[in-house]
Amino acid sequence: MNKNNRGLTALAALMATLIGAGTANAADTQLVRIGFAGPLTGPSAHQGLDVEHGVSIAIEEANQQQLKLGDKVAQFKLVSEDDVADPRTGTAVAQRLVDSKVAVVIGHYNSGTSIPASKIYADAGIPQISPSATNPALTRQGIKTVFRVVNDDATLGRYAGNYLVKTLQAQRIAIFDDRTAYGQGLADEVTKAVKAAGGNVVVREYTNDKSTDFNAILTTAKSQKVDAVFFAALDYQAAPMAKQMKNLGLKARFMNIGNLPNDEFKKMAGSAAEGVYAWNYGTPLLEMPKGAAFEQKLKAKFGTGVVQSSPAAYDATWAAITAMVKAQSADPAVYLPVLKSESYEGVTGTIAFDEFGNLKSPAATVFQFADGGWKTLSVERD
Repeated sequence: MNKNNRGLTALAALMATLIGAGTANAADTQLVRIGFAGPLTGPSAHQGLDVEHGVSIAIEEANQQQLKLGDKVAQFKLVSEDDVADPRTGTAVAQRLVDSKVAVVIGHYNSGTSIPASKIYADAGIPQISPSATNPALTRQGIKTVFRVVNDDATLGRYAGNYLVKTLQAQRIAIFDDRTAYGQGLADEVTKAVKAAGGNVVVREYTNDKSTDFNAILTTAKSQKVDAVFFAALDYQAAPMAKQMKNLGLKARFMNIGNLPNDEFKKMAGSAAEGVYAWNYGTPLLEMPKGAAFEQKLKAKFGTGVVQSSPAAYDATWAAITAMVKAQSADPAVYLPVLKSESYEGVTGTIAFDEFGNLKSPAATVFQFADGGWKTLSVERD
């Protein structure tokens, strides 16, 4: 055999070995698809991307650990969908994720998309864990496959209403909402809490989640001499409202819930951010058990820190993965009972669910923007 033939034979043997090894590796692994759904375009894209980042880091870490399901190494793969924060698109996205045979869905970001999508996941038997959808209706449908890893708005609305009346001493309050499932439900809860605490809701108005001109309802609030304004909407609407309150000379204190304590609001609101109050779900990042380390991971991978819900998204993803590993299966029918009963120590704290799929021990924090940054005022727990 000449030298060239010997070389070809050796190369062929090497290729056969590599192909055989690849086949063996493929046979020893199990692909597990993890779905994500949220707004990746539009005005809430920064929030949706933040959630996706949390899911992505959890999946990357899980793959590095070579976790086993039975005799196979799980290979977790992210299947990401953009629901543009629209309920109709959300249901179409949900069906695509079901058709993709995902083992779990982390999302949706908004309550208005999460609630209709939850029925589609339930019909397919696929667990859905939202890191951010807070409308109480999500877990009051009697659906056994739906969970959330944040406070619901019944609790946070009670905190906010009490704080407005008892701490800020507000008596004439205007309450506005964006008419989404999230905004309207939250504003209704705050209204109930204000009245229960002895305050007066003298203006109760709504807009929509596309509007950025609030001069009409703010003028009404000014004419009623309100001393506080509460707006149940996301940061891209809260910022122009804060600006317009300043321009109108409306001196009332301004409060929002949900996703305000971030740098994006500061950029959008400018000097009007000063003095704004904001409730947020969970504890402050640097007070979370593993918050500082998570922030470093996020910046190293994506060049940006936490916006709002990425720590909760990370924990939601790991809660599902941990349940799969404990059950030794990615089949939802097999690991769902473990997910319901497990306790997982995450970035945000202990993740454990009650009988409805709500977090057993949620917390909430009130902040104020002062001297160029968000200051923690109080952390509340029931």
